[in-house]
Amino acid sequence: MNISKQIAFIGSLGVASLLMVTGCSKQLHPTQKDFQQYHINKDVQADPTVVSIYEPFKQKMEAEMNRVIGHADKALIKEKTPETLMGNFFCEALLWMSEHYAHNPADLAFATKGGIRNDLKAGNITVGHIFEVMPFENTLTILELKGSQIRQLAVYIATTHGQPIAGMSLTITDNKIQDIKIKGQAIDDNKLYKLVTYDYLANGGDNLVLLTQSVSRTNYPQRMREGLIEYVSELTKAGKQVNAELDGRIKIN
Repeated sequence: MNISKQIAFIGSLGVASLLMVTGCSKQLHPTQKDFQQYHINKDVQADPTVVSIYEPFKQKMEAEMNRVIGHADKALIKEKTPETLMGNFFCEALLWMSEHYAHNPADLAFATKGGIRNDLKAGNITVGHIFEVMPFENTLTILELKGSQIRQLAVYIATTHGQPIAGMSLTITDNKIQDIKIKGQAIDDNKLYKLVTYDYLANGGDNLVLLTQSVSRTNYPQRMREGLIEYVSELTKAGKQVNAELDGRIKIN
């Protein structure tokens, strides 16, 4: 049985099941179980009619996924260390997005290690690589938080042994915050700071309920991966490599 016939066969089973469940006023029950299972594997020949339908879309998708948008001279790795090259790159990109899309430059950026799904290897960077880094539909979000709320966020970062940040530096001893600076200045508990992140975290994901209590919130339609693709493309246009450095923004003693 070819693929199209298998689909038709499965569809007919679905219709039959639906009729048995929803048939008029009578409640119908099957009197016997009589079915045959068909395995779809490499021995099944592709139906040329079906292939002709999806092949143009497949070729177009593969061409876009393989499109080179930048180059990294070294691998950007997401590790379990407090500060990582991949985390620094990602959050620097978030700061760029806050200015480029929102025209509202944030003071600091925040993400979580779990939200960044893959590394970027050294060499050419393609659209597909960015999809692997951020495959979700997460969108850009800017929050206004008091300095006292940023302190709570710093505690979260400390107790989870470091998370990706930019625009902020932390010194942590025995899981306790010893020093917090934002843009090189000591934090002011009463001052409002703009934090750029993505909607999943702003909605309280990863146990970040404190972010749902922001003073204000502005949502933007840009997806994270779209922002990353444009960020890398803009670096390339400027003749720059995709790069990041460990600069001690999180120090754990």
